[in-house]
Amino acid sequence: MLQFAWICLGGAVGTGARYLIGQWAVRALGAGLPYGTFIVNVLGSFLISLIMGLSLEASAISTPVRLFLVTGVMGGLTTYSTFNYETLKLFQGGAWGLAAANVLLTVTACAAAGVLGLVVVSRLVALAR
Repeated sequence: MLQFAWICLGGAVGTGARYLIGQWAVRALGAGLPYGTFIVNVLGSFLISLIMGLSLEASAISTPVRLFLVTGVMGGLTTYSTFNYETLKLFQGGAWGLAAANVLLTVTACAAAGVLGLVVVSRLVALAR
């Protein structure tokens, strides 16, 4: 039950961070594209790969902390459902090019960020040896 509470707390932290990043993105970059969702998903992809790698490959993060960070914080931070909704709204509004670009850029950038996270972990593990 304690682990569940920690995961819920992590979810609250991640959700709050997603809100703040989204608000910042609208002010800094405008509302023409869903920049906030893009940023949290790319950042989350990197951090999930990094945290999982440090936990599973290097045993540097314990299982309870990994669950707090990945399931809780990153689960609250990242959002496929918002990405999906915002992309569909672009399509519905006739912005087919922007919608397609959002899909292509998000999927590509998230995959690249995830790979980068794994590369960072492998380098850190190699340095520790």
